Order: sequence, then C-alpha cells, then structure tokens
Amino acid sequence: MKVTPTPIADVLIIEPRVFGDQRGFFLESFNQHHFNDATGTDFIFVQDNHSRSAKNVLRGLHYQVGRPQGKLVRVVRGAVFDVVVDIRPASSTFGKWFGLELTEENHRQLWMPPSLAHGFLVLSDSADFLYKTTDYYAPAQERCIAWNDPSLDIAWPLDGGQPQLSGKDAAGLSFKAAISMP
Repeated sequence: MKVTPTPIADVLIIEPRVFGDQRGFFLESFNQHHFNDATGTDFIFVQDNHSRSAKNVLRGLHYQVGRPQGKLVRVVRGAVFDVVVDIRPASSTFGKWFGLELTEENHRQLWMPPSLAHGFLVLSDSADFLYKTTDYYAPAQERCIAWNDPSLDIAWPLDGGQPQLSGKDAAGLSFKAAISMP
C-alpha cells in the first residue's frame, strides 16, 4: 500500500497494491492492521455505504456534529472529483480544501479523519462510490456547507452548467455560518 499526504492535515491518499494480468486484477481494498499502521490511527469502521449517482450529481459538502465521522472513500465504477474541507478550527489547514479524482482505474482511496466536510462530483456517466465510516449516520447531527461557497472557492470540474443537487445540498450553509453553528 502506498500512502501519500495531502495539503490538508491528516488527510491521506491510499493506493492499494493491484495485481493484474489478462484475466483481470486483485487488490485488498481494506485491512485493519495495514490501515492502522499506514495512518497511525486506531479507528474502527462501523458502517459501510454505497451510493450510485449520475453524471454531474454533486453530493455534499456533508459533515456531522456531535458524532463526527472519519471516512475512507473509493470509487468502484466510474469517476468522481472528491473534495475534503478542513472545518477543524484548531487545525493548521482550517478553511482549506483538497480535491482529487477517484476512479475505478486508479483504485485510489481517500482517508479523512472525523470533523471534516466531504463531497464529490460525478465525472462519468454514473459512478458507484463506497465509503467506510468511523461512526454511524446520525441524521439529526448532519450538516451541509454550500458546495459553491465563495470563501472556499472550490474548483469543481463542472462540464458546463450547474450540478444536480438534492434539496438538502441546495440549501447548504455558507462556510462562515456552518462553522459558527453548534
């Protein structure tokens, strides 16, 4: 496994070893011991999620208060532009964002510890997105930052027009309003 730091403190790109030949490929998508060694953490994952989305669907920027979730995310079909925003006031990278392309071909995973906001934009016709979480989904604790907040200035690679958003995502708060809420 190859682990690469990102410009956001504690956020890591994880690239598993892929063994392939003319028949296809094999990779170990998760191993608790290797993950702990690579990240220097001892988080346990309690929930696995799988979403399928159409092209130009943008989900996020989501986070939970009270029960923050660490996430290990990957794409098994298609391609997304995945974004993490540091909303930890004491962090050296508070208010910064990082994005990268996750695809079924590059097999990259992104680890983000608890207390970060996360979202993604589907670049392919559709994408299957998998993520492991360190705490359970708590709808009453979920919050959303506006995907297009000008203070964050995220460079979403939109292919013309506006993204497709859920009602919840369309009503996302500004970064400033979100971080001042309990």
